[in-house]
Amino acid sequence: MDAELKSISRAGIAEAIAKAELYRYLNEPEEAESICRDILSVDAVHQMARRLLGLSITDQFTGYAGDRYAEVAEIFQGLRDDYERFYYMGLLHERRAKAQLHAGYSAHILLPLVEDAMRCFAKAEEIRPPGNDDSILRWNRCVRLLQSQPDFRAERDAHPHEAEDSPPENIRLKRAADH
Repeated sequence: MDAELKSISRAGIAEAIAKAELYRYLNEPEEAESICRDILSVDAVHQMARRLLGLSITDQFTGYAGDRYAEVAEIFQGLRDDYERFYYMGLLHERRAKAQLHAGYSAHILLPLVEDAMRCFAKAEEIRPPGNDDSILRWNRCVRLLQSQPDFRAERDAHPHEAEDSPPENIRLKRAADH
């Protein structure tokens, strides 16, 4: 059997979008991603498909090197609307930080990602459509994340060992002289 991808029809895009959303809700982001790629193969600039594709990929973030952060950034940068571009880039930074936090990264290392997310949400808030408070909701979630992890505010360049943690020089010399 010849295994080649088949194209969907333009008339089927609306139904395909609904299926991609359903698969995301069912926590099956790989299926949602596949559907979005099918949509974008017939309509490369379809904005909803771009948003869902980026979100589907971020749903798969594990916090490790294999996360496709750069790919999602490119997808979201391709959004036409300035508000959406800022909002979804903020989501990307936030989701990356949360995935890395769950993977065991130290919170203070992730602070720049959370700050990037908050900057994007602040810019989105300035230009948001009337009645759309999504950027404020995401900002508040970032603030709560920072509040829940005191380590986020730890000194970024703190050294794990202070000079007092080292043995005095004269002890090292004595031990060397004893041998």
